Parts: sequence; C-alpha cells; structure tokens
Amino acid sequence: MSCQATEGEVFHDSQLMARFAAAAVAGGAAAIRANGPADIRAIRSVTRVPIIGIQKVRHHDGVILITPSFESAKALVEAGADMVALDCAVRGQESGALDRIREIREGLKVPVLADIAEIAEAVAAVEAGADFVLSTLRGYTERTKHVQDFDPSFIRDLVSASRVPVIAEGRISSPDQARQAVAAGALAVVVGTAITRPSDIARSLAAAIETEYARRHKASHAIGIDLGGTQTKYGVVRSDGTFQFKSTVETPAQSGAPAVLDNLKRVAESATRHAKDTGYNPVAIGVATTGWVDARTGRVVYATGNLPGWTGARIGEELSAISGLPVAVENDANALAVGEKHFGAARSFEDFVCLTLGTGLGGGCYVAGALNRGVHFIANQIGHIPIVSDGLLCSCGVQGCLEPYVNASALIRYAGSSYATAAQVIEAANSGEETAREAVQTLARYLARGCATVVALLDPQALILGGGLTENNPLLISVLNDELAKLVRPWKNRELRVMASQLGYYGGVLGAAALAFERAFDSEHGRQNYAQTTVHVG
Repeated sequence: MSCQATEGEVFHDSQLMARFAAAAVAGGAAAIRANGPADIRAIRSVTRVPIIGIQKVRHHDGVILITPSFESAKALVEAGADMVALDCAVRGQESGALDRIREIREGLKVPVLADIAEIAEAVAAVEAGADFVLSTLRGYTERTKHVQDFDPSFIRDLVSASRVPVIAEGRISSPDQARQAVAAGALAVVVGTAITRPSDIARSLAAAIETEYARRHKASHAIGIDLGGTQTKYGVVRSDGTFQFKSTVETPAQSGAPAVLDNLKRVAESATRHAKDTGYNPVAIGVATTGWVDARTGRVVYATGNLPGWTGARIGEELSAISGLPVAVENDANALAVGEKHFGAARSFEDFVCLTLGTGLGGGCYVAGALNRGVHFIANQIGHIPIVSDGLLCSCGVQGCLEPYVNASALIRYAGSSYATAAQVIEAANSGEETAREAVQTLARYLARGCATVVALLDPQALILGGGLTENNPLLISVLNDELAKLVRPWKNRELRVMASQLGYYGGVLGAAALAFERAFDSEHGRQNYAQTTVHVG
C-alpha cells in the first residue's frame, strides 16, 4: 500500500499516515510505500512489514523528482525504510539516477527499486544494479502521458525484458486490475490513491452519479445518423428518446467512400441547421455505420463489400471538423444495442444480443452490462458465422456465411423472385400468402442456426431483432423462437426472450443519438475530473 498525502491534503499528517498503514496491514498489505523520513518513522512505530522509502523533492525545473540524492536516501533508511525507490525514467537518469543506484546499494546496503515509465529505462536501471523495477511513472512522463489506464500488456513486456522482479504500480484501482498485474508476471502490486485518498474516491463517485443523473433528467438534444447500405436515416433526438425531427436520404453506396462521406457531412449539416432553427443546440453527433469502428477515433477499421471502400473512413474526425461537436461513431448493430439499453426493450437487461436484418446482418452484444466491442473493435460478426460448407458467397468474400441466407435479398430469393422488395414479401406473408410465408420461415430457420451458436456461447437474457426485415414481421419472431427451442440445450433453463426491437424504423438513429449523449456526458465528466483531480505519482 502506498500511504502518502501531500501538503494541503486533509490527511497530510505522519500519525494519520501511520494509521492508514496499520489499517492496510490489517487488511493484508505485505509492505508499505511511504514518502519522507517523518512518515516512515511514524509508520515504522506501528508495523514491522517492509517499508519502501521515497523522498519527493521539487527539482530545479519545478517538477517533483523521487529520491534525487544519496543524502535523501540515507535519511529514509535511518528513519526505518527497508529499501529505497527512485526516479529512473529519462528525467531521473539525467539527474544521475543510475550512478545513485550503485551508491545507495553500496553505501546503505539496502535494495534499490527503479521507478520507470518505459522498457528501455528499466533495462538501463537493471544494468546499473537495480534490484526491482516498478511501473510507477508509466503515464506520468512526457513521452508516456498518452497512457491513461492501467495496461497489463506493458507489465507483461516489462517482465520479459527485465532480469529482476517487476512490481506493478500506477493507475491500479480495482481488484481485477491487481489480478491482471499478477497474471502478467508482476511479483507484487502497489496501490495507493484508490484506497488512501478519500477525497478522490468520493469525487469519482459523485461525478459518476451526477453524470448519470444529468443524462437521465436534464433535457438536451443530439443528432443521430444511421448510415445503411441503402438509406441514411437521421434525426434530432431529445435525451428522453423522443424525436424533434427525422428524415431519410439515399446512401450513394456504390459511388465510393468519398461520396458516402460527403453525404454524411451534408446530413450532419442539415440536421444541425434544423436543430438550431427550431431552438435546439445539439450537444453531440452520433453515427451508426455499416462496418466495424474504432470507437476511440471514429475510424472504420473494417467494412465488407456492402459499402465498397469504406474501410479506413475517418468519420469522427471529418464530422467533428465541420460541426465543432463531439462525435461518437459505432457499428450500426452495436448502436442499436446501445439504443435498446437506453430507450428500448433492454433497459432491464445486462446481457443481451441485438440483430439488425436488412441489406446485411449485424450484431451487437451487451455482456455484464457493458457493450462488447472486442480488443480490435471487430467483435459481434454474427452475420459472418459460417453455416453452410462451400455455400453462397458473402459480402466479406467468404462462402457460406450466415448473412447471405438471412438478408433482404435472401428473403426475395426464397419467395421465388415473385416480389420486388422484402417488404412486399413480408406484407404478403402477413396476408396469408403461402409462398411468402414459407420464404419468411426459411429465413427464420437459417437465422436460428446462426443464433444458436451465439446463445450457446453467451447465454444472453434476450435476443432483440431490429432492421427492415423485422418491421411488422411477427412470423419471423415466432418461427425463430420455435427453431431455437429445437437447437439450443438446455432450452427451458435459459428462459431466453426473443423479441422485436421497440425502437422501430428509426431505431439506428436512436442508437446513434444514445451514443452521442454518452460521448457528450463522458466528455463533460472527463473535463470535470481533469480540472478537479490532483495527479498523484508514486
């Protein structure tokens, strides 16, 4: 446990730090990391566990440096520290840290711990004689300031590169992250702010509560855009899920990515203008798109032939530049899942799967209350589950995928090409026309084969179907439910609910708007945290 409180904080008192340390040891802490001789002396009086001593000193450049001299290390050891840690990142090395490692080991006869931010720094510290390396400064140096979260893969790489034991420290705030650190090879884990800074803990909880309250109760407006292979739907949506305006234009899908992106820009500009003309100031733009998206950047990482050339499209960057608003971009089926969670059938579910059936087949999944995107942002490719060996060619280039057996073209094909559109087939099926009914049933049986795999893997509470093929199509839902009961075991134990989306024809727009609200509130939350939180290093 890192037991520290800087000057000006409520707990900046050596005796209080000693009590924190005693509580930490009582809770199972194997060692204490503490700052300065006074705190170390007080902690040593209440516990015999090892103490890692550090001395934070403001350097000549005005920035804190950890244990910048042999004399500061000597004072720590004399106060009761069993080992000493020092800044061995680039800046620390420039102040003589590598020579200081040897001096402390030889002069004070205690182990020396190297606080680092990058692999090369760790290697240099080990060569200089460091007994342990710690990831303490990862995210706090000029070259690593882009790192904002704990990254177990860095610990894994550090363990591989280091000849001495690795201790994980920095941005570890949960038991699960601590487990990940050990699983990555760390000998031990240091946790501090997440436990010993009640003000930060209270602030993070308060901000989360206030953000969610504002999300639910403060009336605001966002622009939602649903980019499909045939049509682009869009609208201005209030934070309770009601539309202030909605419209549809044709998607120039076969004209290439630049034309599609220009179409998106025109739609965004039109929706923004309409919102402002009617007295609404949108807080963000959300885009649901065919293809899979890096949600951090709004860039399409992979798209099939349904939208030629769409892979690599920088939707977020382009729309943000013309609008000046935060832009959230997501795969269309993922967006529908977010919309269902906020406004639709999934508000009471933690684990569910959304399917969008239209030109293609998309999938979006919530697992344990969170949207599942996958490590590369290409999860939920339900339409590309192989179901027929050497079957029909899919838009992804592979034969036998589920999608070409359950999309709009498939439904028309099953009806014997007697109908020009899928909507006509569905209308005829609802009127009792046998060929059309059999076409819907055939599609449902294929869909069940793919969904059975998803249900067996994820065990969701519900399957929620959206998209053009589910509009006014109760036969599809009924047959899918019956077919799944034949394919999935144990069926009764699962209590799986198969239902149509409650969001209707503009469900993708509502999902995109829900993403926009999340982005707007999360951006505001992030700004508040950045402004309010004091950074704690070491």
